[in-house]
Formats: sequence, C-alpha cells, structure tokens
Amino acid sequence: MTGFPSHLVRDDLRDFTGYSSARTSSAAIAAPARIWLNANESGLPSQADPDGHSRRYPDPQPSMLVDAFADLWATTPDRIVVGRGSDEMIELLVRALCRPGADAMVVSSPTFGMYAVSARLHGVPVVDVRQHEDELTWRVDTDAVREAAVEAGAKIVFLASPGNPTGSVVPLRELADLADALADQAVLVVDEAYGEFAQQRSAATLIEEHPTLVVLRTLSKAHALAGARIGIALAHPDLATVLRRVQAPYPLSVPATELALAALTESALAATHRRVMETVGLREVVARQLRDLPGIRAVYASEANFLLLRSDDPDALLHTLISAGIVVRDLRHLPGLQDALRITIGTSLEMSAINHVLGEESA
Repeated sequence: MTGFPSHLVRDDLRDFTGYSSARTSSAAIAAPARIWLNANESGLPSQADPDGHSRRYPDPQPSMLVDAFADLWATTPDRIVVGRGSDEMIELLVRALCRPGADAMVVSSPTFGMYAVSARLHGVPVVDVRQHEDELTWRVDTDAVREAAVEAGAKIVFLASPGNPTGSVVPLRELADLADALADQAVLVVDEAYGEFAQQRSAATLIEEHPTLVVLRTLSKAHALAGARIGIALAHPDLATVLRRVQAPYPLSVPATELALAALTESALAATHRRVMETVGLREVVARQLRDLPGIRAVYASEANFLLLRSDDPDALLHTLISAGIVVRDLRHLPGLQDALRITIGTSLEMSAINHVLGEESA
C-alpha cells in the first residue's frame, strides 16, 4: 500500500497528538478495569437515564460502529473515521490540511455550501471552478479544476458526486485521473452524501490505489437518520489517524451510535435499499410531471433524492407552494441559479400533493 504524503498535512500539526481523553488513555491499561474514577463522570445515574446507559463518556471512535462501516465498504477499520455527519468530516479535513491564509481550497459550483463555510471559518481562500450545463445535466470540468488547484497551490479539492444541488455525478475515471494529477500537492475529497441514489459505483473503490483520495458518506439521506448526525470519512490510514487527532474527544453520543449500528444491520440495509429504489422510481415520475407543467423551463437529470428545476416565474412558484404549506429549497441566491428551486423527493403522498397544487395552478 502506497503511503500518504505527510507533507500534505499542516506542518504545525504533523507531530500533534491531540487531546488524550479518559477513554483514549484508559485503553493502555493492562489489567481489567473494575472501578472507573478517571473521567469525573457522575457516580449515580440520571433520572432521565435510570439504567445509567449514558452515564459514561463514549468511545471516541466506537469500535463496533467502525467495524460495521468497514464491513459495509469492504475496507479495514483503520481507514474509517466516524463523526457528526459529513459536515464534521469537511471541517476536520480543512483543519488538518490547510494553513489559515496560506493554503487554498478548490470547489466547483454550484455545490454544497459547507465547503466554503469551513474555509471561511479557517481563513482558507476558495477558488471556484464553475460547472458547465450540458442540456439537462451538469458537468464538472476536472481539467480546469486541476489547473486551478495547481495555480492556487491548493491543498484540498472538494467535489460532490452526486452533486448538491445539481444531482450530477463525476465519472470515476476523471476522479482517479484528478487524484493522480494532484497526488503530490492536494487531497481530493469526493463527497458522496447522495451516493446510494446514483448508478455509478462509489469512489471508495479507488482509495486503495489513490492514497490522497478521501470519500465522505453519511447516514443522513438514504439511511433516513439525519437527526442522528452520523458521517464517515474513508481515507488512507495515515490521514485517518491525523483526522482523529484533530477531532473533538467524544464526537458521537451513545444513542446516536446505537441508532447507527441498528441502521447497519442486514435487515435495515435491505430496507434502505428498497426505500432508495422507491425514491429513484418516484424521482423519475415527478421529473416527468414537472416537465409537463407550463412555466417550468428545465428539470435537470438527477442521481440524488432531489430535483433541480428552473422556472419562468420562481416567485409565483414559491408563493403557490408555500401557500399550500409545501416548503422547497430556494436557490436564487446562488450564482447562475437566480430562477432555480430544489425539490426533495419525499413520500408518494407528498409528491402527489405537489403535483396537485401545481396542476391546479396551471389549469
């Protein structure tokens, strides 16, 4: 296995060992622990938790959950970092790799806004390589991304695939070529928050041969656990170690970990697959219905659980939906999307409600 280039980590963090929490330090104890008095936890349970299930601090990286994710992605536990949604993984990567005010980040808009938010919070300049519209799809120009990263001296590149709000994927061959081209300079992060809804296989299959490639996944979308805030980074073991060191001591609560483990059982994964297939089928039905409505100028192809559309009169469209108690995402504040909305694919009843309301309006 090719090593991760250590010079990509911030030079002031290469020997950083992080905070040694009570759970981390106790792992080195040789004798079986019988009485735990090293973390200043309550000796008695809370009335809200009479069994004392959450009385103790949790494992910083719950081994059962890490193992479950490793099994799911056919990889080794040392490549898995778990945390509070993909958002925390984005934050950790920027924190570990980019020197404030010195190392740039490259993104390709329209895209997920948290990349730029994390960059702003860390004083990291952002270079934006705009995507191209190709009829009803969007395309990331990976050659232009590479050129921009080289010119800016970027240390990290974020590409969402499928993209949010575009719904488009970046071909695996292009991702592999980009990772190779930037291997000595930058980490390529592929955000697959919506990966379960796409036809293309995961970029996680590229990690073994591309040590500077990182893949982000989440339980928030297809697995229906947005409220639990569970995300993971799949990365080279050396980089995974760095990310754990710069992470907060106890990122996952006991209840959240239990929910995540329940979602990764064989029966739950089978149910998730059925739910994804239902969503994908409904997505195509809704896309056809929306394209037939007057005033809807474009409904883009999507490999996610949402549809991006353009309207001749987005104000009127939003007013109609909001008046019926239907909330969608207004994207008009984004460059190039001044007439655009994003609609999540919900239940069949919710999608029927949208079709009914908009159909009545156009009648």
